[in-house]
Amino acid sequence: MKVSDTKKRHTIISPPKFDFNTYLCLMKYTKSIRDFLFEYADADTNRLRLMNIQAEFDVAWAILQIEARKKIQRKLPTWASNMDLIFPSVLSTEQCSSEQTAQYKQRLISPGNLADLTGGLGIDTYYFSQKASQVVYVERMAEYCQAARSNFKNLGADNITVVEDDCIHFVQNNTHRFDTIYIDPARRGSGNKRIFALAECEPNVVELLPTLLQQARRIVIKVSPMADISAILALLPEITEVHVVSVRNECKEVLLFIDSTLLPTDNNPMIYCVNIEATGDTSVFPFRMSEEKQQPHSTPCEKISRYLYEPNSSILKAGAYKVVALKYGIAKLQINSHLYTSDVYIPDFPGRKFEVIEALDFNTKIIKAVGKQYPCLNLSTRNFPMAAVELQKRLKCKDGGDFYLFATTLAGDRKILIITKKTTIV
Repeated sequence: MKVSDTKKRHTIISPPKFDFNTYLCLMKYTKSIRDFLFEYADADTNRLRLMNIQAEFDVAWAILQIEARKKIQRKLPTWASNMDLIFPSVLSTEQCSSEQTAQYKQRLISPGNLADLTGGLGIDTYYFSQKASQVVYVERMAEYCQAARSNFKNLGADNITVVEDDCIHFVQNNTHRFDTIYIDPARRGSGNKRIFALAECEPNVVELLPTLLQQARRIVIKVSPMADISAILALLPEITEVHVVSVRNECKEVLLFIDSTLLPTDNNPMIYCVNIEATGDTSVFPFRMSEEKQQPHSTPCEKISRYLYEPNSSILKAGAYKVVALKYGIAKLQINSHLYTSDVYIPDFPGRKFEVIEALDFNTKIIKAVGKQYPCLNLSTRNFPMAAVELQKRLKCKDGGDFYLFATTLAGDRKILIITKKTTIV
């Protein structure tokens, strides 16, 4: 049925005004609400709102549930398909962790007790509760707390205590000691502007850290994937581990671990570059910043070998440019190119692996020839004076297909186009 037919399917009744607690009772769910959610699960929610539908339930709130589920279909498929769960806002679904990153964090905590000081939608809290003995969920927004109580109950997570409180007030008045405290500071400023500097987030964990260390053995801080890791290490020398987490080669989180039982690392903690595939397979590349700094730059390549490698986004984010070449015995094309090559195939390289078809000098004649021979290309530029979009226009090719073109720079500032295809070697 089309959205335009909605009025024909629902009784025209002026909806009563309910508070949030009443919504929770209704969303356990009345048949009419469930029918509405199922029927319009794929509908355009903006069009639904314009229809000015009236029914025996709060339509605006039901539409919010549809919109929220759409937002999380990919990153939270289990929660999206569970019709017993409630979403207090669309924003909560945009800001929450994915199932993959939450499960990864779950592996890193101890089985003791834990406090999640920035509960939000409660994804991290829920997955922590599957390993920790007791979990405290702290959230200052009442509607989030109400939704969390309902959701945790329906998920059978009976070892979570929901506390409606500001996290700073909570820690200032807390008398318990936790094994782990987890905090995800808000990274939005005035006008909903994104913030990347740790000291500018809310709460300011730099100022709050001494108090947190008095109340827990281990502190876990989630920061923006855009955060400057070197700047953070200089700001917080207490950091003992950094985990840069990507999902399907897209950097999603940077996690800072501070263990009060360990000696300071002199700004040289172990950094774990993590990539979680859609299958759940996880690759981890560990290194220390000192290793990268002490390793000399390799001689730039003058030619491309048989295979080309592109490290996963976590390695690039962490800046493990030289140590990854050292570990796998491959050549780095150029100091700023961050692409690698070898004659021998490296099957366990942590990133994308390609077989080189040809490497061509970049000039007008070659541009015309490549555009004609490869009408469809997946383009990428690294250390190249032209953006991928501009190069695509010059080549007059479409995006996609089986071939991958890397535009980059070799020794002597030589600009080249490398035509590749993904390796099929297992």
